[in-house]
Amino acid sequence: MTPELEERIQKSVECFMQGFGCCQSVVSAFADLYGIDDLTAKRIAAGFGGGVGRMRMMCGAVSGMVTLAGLDCGHTEGSDKEGKAACYKVVQDLLAKFKERNGSIICAELLNMSGCKAVTDTNVPDERNTEYYQKRPCAKKVESAARVFAEYLEQKKQ
Repeated sequence: MTPELEERIQKSVECFMQGFGCCQSVVSAFADLYGIDDLTAKRIAAGFGGGVGRMRMMCGAVSGMVTLAGLDCGHTEGSDKEGKAACYKVVQDLLAKFKERNGSIICAELLNMSGCKAVTDTNVPDERNTEYYQKRPCAKKVESAARVFAEYLEQKKQ
């Protein structure tokens, strides 16, 4: 892994530890590669936190990889069936790699595997404090998703 990509992985974790969501943290670490500033990246990714709007569906960090894949290889013509298929293949590969390493791509399942109760009956995020960061697997999932995407970028160069 190149030092630049390692820095991006670390940036994603630091962003999460500053209180940003999983998706925001992953997307913002790579957004500049696609001409997107940090503020715009965080706004685009904001609704995917908590497993999409705190509904504990697809992990926000995973949603971040999907967003980045779209920026990297997304098709721009509605009739571009090959481009769409190519992007879907990238997304499927990224998600398969994340699932292989983490056991799931679903927020609730990832939380439950770590002994956290996946609360879905409120839109209010949990308070970010020492206890939150100690019991949650989220920082590790952000790091994992950023690493999977960095590996994809590195492999693409070969």
